[in-house]
Amino acid sequence: MVKQSSSQTSVAVTEQTHKCSSSCLGPLTFHNRAVGDMVRLSQGCRLAERNDTTFKNGLVFSSRPLKAQEKVRLRVERDSHRWQGTVRLGFTNVPPSARSLPLPCLAIPDLSDSPGHWMAPVHESYCQPGSVLEFWVSGGGSVYVTNDRSRRQKKLLSGVDLSKPLWAVIDIYGQTCSVFLLGSEKKALISTSRSCPAPEPLTSSDIDNIHSWISTVSKLCEDSEDRVSDLDRDVTADKHWGLKRMIGMRKLLVHFSVPSIDIFRDEFHFY
Repeated sequence: MVKQSSSQTSVAVTEQTHKCSSSCLGPLTFHNRAVGDMVRLSQGCRLAERNDTTFKNGLVFSSRPLKAQEKVRLRVERDSHRWQGTVRLGFTNVPPSARSLPLPCLAIPDLSDSPGHWMAPVHESYCQPGSVLEFWVSGGGSVYVTNDRSRRQKKLLSGVDLSKPLWAVIDIYGQTCSVFLLGSEKKALISTSRSCPAPEPLTSSDIDNIHSWISTVSKLCEDSEDRVSDLDRDVTADKHWGLKRMIGMRKLLVHFSVPSIDIFRDEFHFY
């Protein structure tokens, strides 16, 4: 199995629960562990590339379960005409994290012949490089696919069991060598919910920058406290001086019986 680096591995979590808003479906990536032997994941576990020296061992799964009518968007990045056939799509109620490695070589028939898997091939006219596929399972248990070029909705299969959580399955098969997971969306009557990008991991450089920032802010806070303390002392001294001056002038005014209000206004700019 072609594995990603440890820093990439930390990007995707098996079960993403983060949500950034009420209309967010949560992050959606490829599962970072359950990948075919010839698959390499990158770009936050959203780009999956199969070695084009073979047409098989290209299985990948979604990082979390999907809802009925949640449309997964997948862009075909690269193909190879050395092989026949194209990507296979479907769903499974077997969690990716529960799978033993290595994974089966093929979605059809290796997965499709086992319980809890529903897989179908996609016609090559849908899978040209640059094409964006959308596939989903309906509320009635049927799987559909469409692409951005024809917008024709094609039924791939039916009979999916909706009583258990479902993960998407993509077999990067045959001519299809690379796919990019764009996310997902689920339309309601008056609103649309969408997946969000998975949180990026902190690198060692990020952590160093955070520590430096915290140190700088702490120093600024200490300096500010010292300056405020000095300012308080200065203001207090000014207040005492002003008060003494005011009392002294009042005594003089009382002594000479001079109306004081106008003088106080002019002297202390008090209106």
